[in-house]
Amino acid sequence: MSKYSTIGGQVTRGEAFSKLLHHLNEAADQAAVLSHLHNTETSKMEELTAKGWLAVHEMLLLVRNQITKLAANKFQ
Repeated sequence: MSKYSTIGGQVTRGEAFSKLLHHLNEAADQAAVLSHLHNTETSKMEELTAKGWLAVHEMLLLVRNQITKLAANKFQ
């Protein structure tokens, strides 16, 4: 079960947005770490896996940027 920060007993958009961006940043960072760790191995499969994790990292950053653009319209 998720816990939400509330103001006056209600979940706020700003808090939810902030939490979402934090988690997307953390996930992207960890995907980059996994890519690096797979790159320390010598096999071709590990090299391919590292590229896959790097792609996941990039996709998460794209998702974060798209969500930021969409949310900018809501907070104006």
